[in-house]
Amino acid sequence: MTTRCQTGVHSDHDVYAAQCPCRAMLDLLANKWSALAIGALEDGPLRFGELQRRLQRVSPKVLTQTLRRLEESDLVVRTVYPAVPLHVEYALTTLGRSAAVPLRQLRTWVEDNIDNVTAAQCESKVRG
Repeated sequence: MTTRCQTGVHSDHDVYAAQCPCRAMLDLLANKWSALAIGALEDGPLRFGELQRRLQRVSPKVLTQTLRRLEESDLVVRTVYPAVPLHVEYALTTLGRSAAVPLRQLRTWVEDNIDNVTAAQCESKVRG
């Protein structure tokens, strides 16, 4: 499905078209750490350490890169509070909250269906 480009950069948006900027956004949102960070921030702002603990096994480097990409795309806002030590919080923007809706549905689908997927994978290996 294509939609007209509101910015006038090109005639329409089509994620299947190689040059469409939608692909970069799809890549960002389809990234595991992006989807999980957005989900973790749905309940409100979190500090970096809180977010890292919530996203078990994410390295500080990967989390930093993910948050920067989300911030550059206006999905997350980073707020620095002048204190000693420095207090930094991350929160979803309005755009980020709108992206959180389908991502929450995807996470729920995965949690609801992982047992079926795992069973199918095991059965496929047995048939093999």
